[in-house]
Amino acid sequence: MAVAQDETVLAIQEEEKTSKAMTKASLLESVEAGLEITDDMKNSVFQIIDELKEEYEKDASKKVSAAGVFRNPKRFMWFLAIFASIGGFLYGIDISLISGALLFMKVDLNLDTSQQSLVSSGMSLGGVAGALISMPVNELVGRKYSIIVACILCTVGAILEAAAHDYGTMVAGRLILGAGVGLEAMTIPTYISECSQKRRRGGIVSLYQVLITFGILAGYVVNAIFVKVPGNWRFMMGSSLLFSTILLVSALFFPESPRWLMRKGRRVDAYATWLAVRGFDVEEEKIEFAIMEEVVIAEREASKDRFLYLDFIRIPHCRRAAIHGILMMVFQQFSGNNSMTYFLGTMYERAGLSAENSVYISMLGGGTMFWSTIPAIYLMDRFGRRPLLLILVPGVVAGLIITGFSFYAPTTTSLIVVYTIGVVSYYAFWGSALGPTPWVMNSEIYPTYIRSYGMSLGTLSNFLGNWITTYAFLQMLDAMTKPGTYIGFYGGITVIGWFYFLFFTPETKNLTLEEIKAVFSKTWIEIAKHNMEDFRYHWNKFWHKRRAQGMDEQAQTVSP
Repeated sequence: MAVAQDETVLAIQEEEKTSKAMTKASLLESVEAGLEITDDMKNSVFQIIDELKEEYEKDASKKVSAAGVFRNPKRFMWFLAIFASIGGFLYGIDISLISGALLFMKVDLNLDTSQQSLVSSGMSLGGVAGALISMPVNELVGRKYSIIVACILCTVGAILEAAAHDYGTMVAGRLILGAGVGLEAMTIPTYISECSQKRRRGGIVSLYQVLITFGILAGYVVNAIFVKVPGNWRFMMGSSLLFSTILLVSALFFPESPRWLMRKGRRVDAYATWLAVRGFDVEEEKIEFAIMEEVVIAEREASKDRFLYLDFIRIPHCRRAAIHGILMMVFQQFSGNNSMTYFLGTMYERAGLSAENSVYISMLGGGTMFWSTIPAIYLMDRFGRRPLLLILVPGVVAGLIITGFSFYAPTTTSLIVVYTIGVVSYYAFWGSALGPTPWVMNSEIYPTYIRSYGMSLGTLSNFLGNWITTYAFLQMLDAMTKPGTYIGFYGGITVIGWFYFLFFTPETKNLTLEEIKAVFSKTWIEIAKHNMEDFRYHWNKFWHKRRAQGMDEQAQTVSP
């Protein structure tokens, strides 16, 4: 009798398990097909979440550190976003510090032009190494501890830079610092994206870019503060120690990414993190968690015993996502931003300003970049990724044209004025378009099981492009002339980029990370066709609205 009862209980449990699996599979199929989620599916999901809650409450060790301070998940999410984005600040300040420090360092260390180029671009070259190690480090220790490793590398690199007494030590410091920056540049946008709500993801990831530009501005300010201090460039280069330490301490209180935890089979841990950063108060969060679990587990099983980088070749939606992610970074870097930023002080010195005045005026460009990036936090999720690129990138091209033509100015004063106008115009449009959008899209377009791999490819493309344009910049000015470099090279590539954004950049606004897969499941022709239909729709809407306004104004003019 007891045996029969046990068999009955086991049969019921097995039936419930099968029913739940079918429910989650049906839920995922409905989402991918764009169908409405039924009440039966929702009720089954709610039951699964309740069971997870009971399991979570039995184990007090699952509590997420710092979550108790922020009982509201929204506040906790902003805590994570702000402190994680300090990594962006660290990236930015290390970009611009060299602009002022190089003016004095080259004298103390007797650097020739080639050595100056390698010192300036050394951080980018180290970033290439950081991008290469970012995938295995992320897969091995997770997002949280990857950030901690990056902070340690940044700290060691900054110490070597500040203490350098020869060219070799300085290059070593720049390479180690760059490796840390490359690792955190891949990890932090991925981490924030995997923790964020779909309707806030673009803005929160854009915060990372805002902090990069704020760091660039801060670097110019730090340079100005120490410019008259003996050994000024050592204080400039060593100042980033403060911020790598702040990020290191903050990261100790970060939870791990729920999607990474789910991929590692730590289901209750994933629930605990989701509860802290997202909450389960609304059914949307419960459903997204269930979909996330099903997608991650399915992808984990499908990826076993495979060399996952090959998925970027053999699986169509992964291949299209990789191509798009790499091209976004290429167009960002070959728009000339880092060439301007790294050598802003040098260009002003070449235009005729003293080293000190070159440091001071560089703050104007850094300030413009920072303020122009802030709107992206709001605009990215309101208007979308693609519209920002189409509207603002022509302004980037205009800034490059003005900057290039400034070198035809007849006097030093007019050259500096026109050059400054060009730089300010460039940064004003670049800040909310080519600055944050490539990072946002790279953080969201890859399936969970290869997101680390995809982001490592994007970050590698970013730092490789950064290094190429920075290392070759001084030589490009001589070979192509200054107008040819700014207008012909950077301007021409940016124009090509605009047409790519018009035809082949899909919109990912307000989609979950799991829903974006369907976007890249379309062929390039289907994406281009959809984009042109969308462009025509909005253009006709804009044109008819302008005509209606014109007719109203005309009627008001002729009326008595």
